[in-house]
Amino acid sequence: MNVNLKLILIFAYILCLGALFIFLFSYLDFNDLTDYYYIKRNSESLLEYRDNNLFLFILFFLIISIFWIFFLGFGSPVAIISGFMFGQWYGTLISLVSLTIGSTLLYIFVRRYFHYLVLDYLERRIKNYKNFFKKNELFYFTIFRLTGGAGIPFPIQNILPIVFDMKIKNYFYASLFGLIPGLFIINSLGSGVEKLIGENESLSYLNIISNPGIYWPIIGFIIILIASFFIREKFFKK
Repeated sequence: MNVNLKLILIFAYILCLGALFIFLFSYLDFNDLTDYYYIKRNSESLLEYRDNNLFLFILFFLIISIFWIFFLGFGSPVAIISGFMFGQWYGTLISLVSLTIGSTLLYIFVRRYFHYLVLDYLERRIKNYKNFFKKNELFYFTIFRLTGGAGIPFPIQNILPIVFDMKIKNYFYASLFGLIPGLFIINSLGSGVEKLIGENESLSYLNIISNPGIYWPIIGFIIILIASFFIREKFFKK
């Protein structure tokens, strides 16, 4: 690939990423995020807008989420917000679609234009797993997604399969099915937070820790972590 074109793509990517953060931070006042009444008032307005414009709201959320993941964003914020806005079931479906599409687009883009850059940076770090994944890339990458990526940050998880040249179709399906359990847990937490805010004029630690919509997802997340540990020991032990 032409070096100048690669530099242009890197610059455009950084520029778009910077524009995204400027857009987000220009509408956020972090002092307000500690004000419960501000959060409650604005969440009610947002939910009312969602109810009045459901199709457009879902479409807008999908587009923003896909862009967020494509620009190396983390998956957890998308899942929490989707659970908050759409509930645990619909939220899981919506966040699953957006994370799978965003991750796949990122994988295609980076594999096409920055393949050797990723190899230089990651190949030495996961050389023990390279041949391992190639035995059955669909199965093992699905397991990898199920285990939360073995603790690897989500943006790195999304480009890691470039090292073993994973087929795009297998990448898509492994992400689609492997992300479900973790997303359901996080969406359930987001849904629990929405109900907690909607049902209480003020919050206390007792309200939070005694709410099933909060503690059950946390318990589920702990179970996922424990299961992930045993799965990693079985399938990814060096």
